[in-house]
Amino acid sequence: MTVTPHRDVTHPAPHVTHEVLNQATARVDVNEYTLNAVLTEAVDRHDGGWAATELTEIGEYVGTESFQHDAELANTITPQLHTFDRWGHRIDEVEYHPAYHRIISAAVAHGAHTRSWADPRPGANVVRAAAFMMFSQIEPGHACPVSMTHAVIPSLQLQPDVAAQWVPRALSRSYEPRLDAPAKQSAIFGMSMTEKQGGSDVRANTTVAVPAGAGGPGAEYLLTGHKWFCSAPMSDAFLVLAQAKGAAGEGLSCFLLPRILPDGTRNVFRIQRLKDKLGNKSNASSEIELDGTVGVMVGEPGRGVRTIIEMVARTRLDCILGSTAGMRQSVAEALWHARHRAAFGRTLADQPAMAAVLADLALESEAATVTAIRLARAHDEDAGDQERAFRRLATAVAKYWICKRGPHHAYESLECLGGNGYVEDFPLARRYREQPVMAVWEGSGNVIALDVLRAMTREPESVAAFDAEVSLARGANATLDAHLDRVRIQLGELTGVAPEQAQLRARTVVESMALALQASLLVRFSPAATSDAFIAARIGESRGHEYGTLPAGVDTRAILLRH
Repeated sequence: MTVTPHRDVTHPAPHVTHEVLNQATARVDVNEYTLNAVLTEAVDRHDGGWAATELTEIGEYVGTESFQHDAELANTITPQLHTFDRWGHRIDEVEYHPAYHRIISAAVAHGAHTRSWADPRPGANVVRAAAFMMFSQIEPGHACPVSMTHAVIPSLQLQPDVAAQWVPRALSRSYEPRLDAPAKQSAIFGMSMTEKQGGSDVRANTTVAVPAGAGGPGAEYLLTGHKWFCSAPMSDAFLVLAQAKGAAGEGLSCFLLPRILPDGTRNVFRIQRLKDKLGNKSNASSEIELDGTVGVMVGEPGRGVRTIIEMVARTRLDCILGSTAGMRQSVAEALWHARHRAAFGRTLADQPAMAAVLADLALESEAATVTAIRLARAHDEDAGDQERAFRRLATAVAKYWICKRGPHHAYESLECLGGNGYVEDFPLARRYREQPVMAVWEGSGNVIALDVLRAMTREPESVAAFDAEVSLARGANATLDAHLDRVRIQLGELTGVAPEQAQLRARTVVESMALALQASLLVRFSPAATSDAFIAARIGESRGHEYGTLPAGVDTRAILLRH
């Protein structure tokens, strides 16, 4: 006789309780270039179309599940400091997970570091920016040494003998993580300027450089001091600032400091500790101690800030690119979730309230993208005097605004995923912790706003160039025209007030300038549905203070179709 087992109907079968419903699939194996219409349009528009095939390959690669998994590994199995080896030798090395090395190796192989210097042509910086942004969109921590390697080239070129030795290594598309690898022909660069007593006030630096011989440009010095922030300490060489001493000249000067000396021995480079940062976990940031450390003077004695300032300008551009890449990731993940999850009978993306939030986030991302790529084009070698004047002011303006918009943009995107967004299994929690670093690095808000004031005073031609750029959009939108008039008035008023009053107004003026630049570029290059919505939402009378408070009549569907 067959006995039918008793079934307790109050306890359903396991497969019923564990069935997954109404969850989005993983956003993997997508092409992050061809899917990003705003980026592809901007690359083509600004003379980078010749690299479409390679950029498409990069987009496909960074969209793979394996690359995304490497990004997760690099940020969860974080760098470890080893000051000594097992036998007690001082080594000062940082160990990274192999995933980190795979990521940075791929970025270097695709020229995300120095391709614009290796092949200078119209659109070279545009292509490099697009490559850099796509890698940074998925894993931003490795972008720090990649950025510094790109940015160091113009500073090195001020010292031809140093450039002859180091620039070819920086241009290499090979990556070798071992500092003392035999016959190493490539190099990754870092820089270290800030000290604990000064921060952004680098002229307060106390690190001392004493000449090993006669001294002067290209000569060896011995450096002693403590650097409060040294990012990517496993780089092959660094630019540092120190107070030069000696008959050859004194004052704050720039030095190239190699990790490995020409005779193959290790330079004194004592990593005191790694910083426990809010985000940017895959990238080691450290404090270092210099004690008779060998460095070579780059540039003239006492002109260290001027020598390194071009490097700073380029890394500021990369902060814009990094923040913009983060906005793209945030919008892409939020839209993916909203289009695959339903509530109250419709997908989230079809709910008007959610569509308004998503469209507003997309507007911010598009404005940042068109601005970032326009600035990248201004950094090409064919830039004329007006273009260079424009980029001098516009880079600082955009760095202030876009990087400052990044954290809240990431938060609002995270909220679109609900509880999933708050969980580390999804990438937006990591992105939320990442975005503030772009606003802090290379000058936080006040530093950048004051730099804008400095540029206006010392380089008035930059104001004229900026005005000429934004005025190209005049006549297309009455609200924008009125805003451009207000910006002119604000800039004029700054010239007639005391420095203290100018400082108090700096942030307001820079915000107005940034919105003028973004709106003018959208009017010129984006569909009317996008530009009209951005202008109404950011500078119009009915502008809101939170994402999703778009004015009536905005075509959210048209905006979202581009993203």
